[in-house]
Amino acid sequence: MSKFPFLSDEWFAAVENLLEEHGADAPQDQSVVVNVVVTGSPYGDEREMHIGARDGKAQMGKGALEGADVTLTTDYETAKDVFVSGNPQAGMQAFMAGKVKVTGDMTKLMMSQQGGGNQALQDAVQGVTE
Repeated sequence: MSKFPFLSDEWFAAVENLLEEHGADAPQDQSVVVNVVVTGSPYGDEREMHIGARDGKAQMGKGALEGADVTLTTDYETAKDVFVSGNPQAGMQAFMAGKVKVTGDMTKLMMSQQGGGNQALQDAVQGVTE
C-alpha cells in the first residue's frame, strides 16, 4: 500500500478512497464536525481539513466545512500526531500543553471522544500516512 505525506493532496485523495472502501458509518450519537487549521505545514503556511461525523456518516477531508461545531488550530507535527494516531489522549495532552487552540463547542468535542469510532478506517488512514 502506498504511503503519502500527511495533508498532501495525495493523502487527502487516499483518505477519500478509504472512506468509500471502509464505509463512512459512524455512531448516530457521535455528531460533531471539527475544522482543523494546521499551521506551519509543508504545503503553505496554513492547511485546513475537517473531521468528524454527522447523521451517522464519518467525514474527513480537505478544507473547512460550513457550520462545524468546533475549530482547532495547531501546528503540523501536533496535528499529525493527534489525528493520524487516533489517540484522543494525545489531543488532550497537546491542548493542556498549549499546542491546540479551540473555538466552538468544547463540550461536544469532549463527548464525541468517549465513544468508539470506525477502527478499520482509523487503521487504514494510519497505513497510508508517512
